[in-house]
Amino acid sequence: MLMLAELVAAYPSSGAFSTFAHRAFGRTSGSTVGWLYWVQLVVVVAAEATAAGAIVAAATPSIAQWVWVLIFIVALTTVNLFGVANYGRFEYWFAFIKVAAIVLFLIVGALAIFGLLPGVEPVGLSNLVAHGGFAPNGFVGIAGALLIVMFAFGGTEVVAIAAAESNDPSGNIKRTMRSVMVRILVFYIGSIFVIVTVLPWNDPSIQEGPFSAVLSVLRIPGVDIAMSAIVVIALLSAMNANIYGASRMVFSLAEREMAPKLFRSTTSSGVPWIAVTGSVAFSFVTVVLNMIWPEAVLPALLNIVGSTLIIVWTSIVISQIVLRARAEREGRNLPVRFPGFPWLSWLTLAMLASTVVLVMFDPAARIQLLATFGLTAAIALVSKLALRDR
Repeated sequence: MLMLAELVAAYPSSGAFSTFAHRAFGRTSGSTVGWLYWVQLVVVVAAEATAAGAIVAAATPSIAQWVWVLIFIVALTTVNLFGVANYGRFEYWFAFIKVAAIVLFLIVGALAIFGLLPGVEPVGLSNLVAHGGFAPNGFVGIAGALLIVMFAFGGTEVVAIAAAESNDPSGNIKRTMRSVMVRILVFYIGSIFVIVTVLPWNDPSIQEGPFSAVLSVLRIPGVDIAMSAIVVIALLSAMNANIYGASRMVFSLAEREMAPKLFRSTTSSGVPWIAVTGSVAFSFVTVVLNMIWPEAVLPALLNIVGSTLIIVWTSIVISQIVLRARAEREGRNLPVRFPGFPWLSWLTLAMLASTVVLVMFDPAARIQLLATFGLTAAIALVSKLALRDR
């Protein structure tokens, strides 16, 4: 993320990492990264709509799942068609509700762990080393979790796309990146710490919903309804951001003549409306799939996405190494400078490479990773052939 801040401040563009790869390695690389990211977001948008629809449908059995999926897709497509300010307004309130809920969860969890919650026995830290100890399934268990972790952290890179449309890309990206690590440590790591401390890692209720499971043990009334509502809001928030990110990515590709020209069409207020509607077209297809196979759609979509973030993040790291070295040779003054260059850059690349190696030890994750490499190679080949005369 700090590498991304340096690149965004130096080259603000709605194409973000696709533009950086383009600058570093040429049109084929830029096109490959851009289209891979767009495919990922298009599938994720459909998956998030499906997941939110499934949760709401469970609470409203008289309304079919596909109806809710359709409502969510139409609503958030409309939000994005009204411009970046409208998108930002909705995202602000979505984020506010999510953050407030997680902060409350962390407070309640901490009180329970230290025995300060009335009517609840002190939980302590015993669950962290009980039931098989740390990493009870060994090395392979850690390897199998890596893709899930990366998928969960995915989305932070969307700020690079949004920064290009702000009034101060350099200043905004700098302020945003300062808070990213703190938020990850508090909200992601903090939540997981509470969950595995309050409940044994192998408690079956965690599979159904970890936040609800913890709050149920702590005897918080009305927890199921509250947490379901918050999860739906979180899904719609991510869906809103991903529609925005996908539309701006394909718009940038069209501006650089790497996508059909029609994606450059904008409204009088500057909204790339064909890019927005084109990015949600697949989601409307999944509405039909939700009518036919409601239980099978979400797992299938998540398998399609696979491990594309590994490719995208690797492209960011390599682009930063190349473009930073180029800027230093040319004597350019960068508005934001990534600390520890080049050693920290190469260490980050080595850590991403080690992640790939670890994932290869898990059979299911290995299939996803190899499929992602195959998809990337196919996009690169098509890009090479499509751009050879330009």
